Amino acid sequence: MTTTLLLARHGQTVWHTENRYAGISDVALTDTGVAQARALGRWVEAHPVDAVWTSPLSRAVLTAAPACRALHLTPHTEPALRECDFGVVEGRTLAEFEAEDPEAAEAFRSDPVAHPFPGAEDPAEAAARGTAALRRIAAAHSAERVLVVAHNTLFRLVLCRALGISLGEYRRVFPRLRNAAVSELRVRDGAFALLSLNVPCEDEG
Repeated sequence: MTTTLLLARHGQTVWHTENRYAGISDVALTDTGVAQARALGRWVEAHPVDAVWTSPLSRAVLTAAPACRALHLTPHTEPALRECDFGVVEGRTLAEFEAEDPEAAEAFRSDPVAHPFPGAEDPAEAAARGTAALRRIAAAHSAERVLVVAHNTLFRLVLCRALGISLGEYRRVFPRLRNAAVSELRVRDGAFALLSLNVPCEDEG
C-alpha cells in the first residue's frame, strides 16, 4: 500500500528573517509565519489528510495547528522530527561565523556533512533519525495521506537520504524549503518517491 506524506516546513520565525540558524532553540513565529500557518490550514482543508505529525518544537506545532483545527484532528508529536542542533552557530548567521573562523566556514560550504559546525549534531545521524521517523509514520498510516510539519535542514537531509542523493549535496540540490510550502512524498514498501517540491499553499504573486 502507498502512503502519501505531505512535508511542510514551519512558518517564518524571528531568527529566519535575519538568516540566523534556528535549530533546537524554540523560536517564535513572526506575524508572517502565523499567516503562513493559516494558509497551510486552508490548503489542508481543501486537500484533506488523515493525520498530522509535527516536530516537538513550538514553531512546527503552531504551524500545524490551523490544519488540525480545520479537520478536527489531534496532532501527533515525533521527537525525531526536531531540527538539527547547529552547535556554535545556533542563533547566529553564517556570515558571523565566517568572520570568526573563515576556514571552518569555507569547509562547511564545500561539504556541510563532512565539515559540520563545531558542536553541531552529526548531519548523517540527523538524516538517519528523520528518515526512520518518516518510515514509522508511513507504516502507521498505510494508504493514507499525512501532513508532516518539521524543519528546513532536517527535511533536506532526509530528502537526500530517501532519494539516494549524497548527503553532502543537500544545500546545493535543495537550496531552501519555503516556509509552509508542501512537498509530496510517496512511500511504498519502504521506498520513497518525490512527486512535488516547494508547492506554495497560496499564490505568491
